[in-house]
Amino acid sequence: MKALILAAGYATRLYPLTKEYSKPLLKVKNRPIIDHIINRLKLIKELDEIIVVTNSKFIARFREWKSGISIKKQITLVNDLTKSNADRLGAIGDISFVLNKNQIKEDLLVIGGDNLFSGGLNKFINFAKRNKHGVSIGVYNLKSLKDVSRYGVVKIDKTNKVIEFKEKPQNPRSHLVAMCLYYIPRQYLKLVKDYIRLKKSTDAVGNYIDWLKDRVNTCGFVFKGSWYDVGDHKYLSAAKRNFA
Repeated sequence: MKALILAAGYATRLYPLTKEYSKPLLKVKNRPIIDHIINRLKLIKELDEIIVVTNSKFIARFREWKSGISIKKQITLVNDLTKSNADRLGAIGDISFVLNKNQIKEDLLVIGGDNLFSGGLNKFINFAKRNKHGVSIGVYNLKSLKDVSRYGVVKIDKTNKVIEFKEKPQNPRSHLVAMCLYYIPRQYLKLVKDYIRLKKSTDAVGNYIDWLKDRVNTCGFVFKGSWYDVGDHKYLSAAKRNFA
């Protein structure tokens, strides 16, 4: 199994902090956000490689970060060759870029580089493996509907199958939101290319999940504990205060 950390965004909502540093390299509890993600990934036994996709602007920063991290698993940095927010590939575009460049043919765990969560990943992996005929996504139950409308909103049935997905709806019909955490079995990796060819939208992952759920069995795993999506200064400050 491979893991892919998405770290090629430009995080303009966090300026000036992200003018010189990629968002996953910002510190929470005295460590870069990406370190907290790595700590979760290194506990997955079957995972043999962690790929971090970034861009031309921040690749040097990530090389510096990699030189200072100690981990037994292989870490591979990939430059998506973009230089600014204007020419970014978007999350789906970066997934496709890495699939092509690194010729990935194994099960793939995709995680957003700004995801902070207190729970482990092994329960999610086991859940995903039981869903042999589809894709699995991580979801989180937010108490405030006002906060829910900032995300991709998910409805699941009693079997955990995703039956509805709405990207940032004004009137959300569920408290469950997508976490930018996806487990894609090897046989479904080709659907990323199919989506890009048909839809030509590579930015919002939620649009891909909405398209995907009508083609393969897409299931949602509800995470417990705390979760922070570090999208702006408000949520970065909250993570710095409360994340443990």
